[in-house]
Amino acid sequence: MLNLETFRPQFIKILDHLKTELGSLRTGRANAAILDTVQVQVYGQSMLLKSVSSISVPDARTIAVEPWDKSILKDVEMAIVEAKLGVNPVNEGQLIRLPMPSLTEESRKDLIKVLNQKLEHARITTRQQRDSVRDKIVQEEKEKLIGEDQRFRLQQKLDEMVKEINDKIKVMGEEKEKEIMTV
Repeated sequence: MLNLETFRPQFIKILDHLKTELGSLRTGRANAAILDTVQVQVYGQSMLLKSVSSISVPDARTIAVEPWDKSILKDVEMAIVEAKLGVNPVNEGQLIRLPMPSLTEESRKDLIKVLNQKLEHARITTRQQRDSVRDKIVQEEKEKLIGEDQRFRLQQKLDEMVKEINDKIKVMGEEKEKEIMTV
């Protein structure tokens, strides 16, 4: 018989991915998470920026990136520029400073649009996952492994699980929107 709890980790992965995505959205404050997905071409391969350098936030408006190998400083600077994060890196010889510009009202609205796209993508992925599990429940009923009553109960529990995930997505979105709109 089908156990819905075996599918919970797949729903949790959706939330984890959304959390990573929302962390990469730039707000008015400096946040090292915007560099989490930046790839640097060094040593003949593509590596994450955080795996070749230390990243710190010395103050509310600045991120400092200090490569462990100073010879790749230009590569790191180029990778940050190519990532199109909306910041201009300042190469200071030993490290790169990223001064975070203040968000204008227009750029805040644009960020809210991007936020809503990411939230909608998470909701769509959740629905797809729900439909996949629902198909498995119906398949088990067709194969006479469960009865109609059991199918109904499983679908009801599945709907409750999906509602819980959607509520968490909504809360995450509201928190990020509040963070973006805070001047």
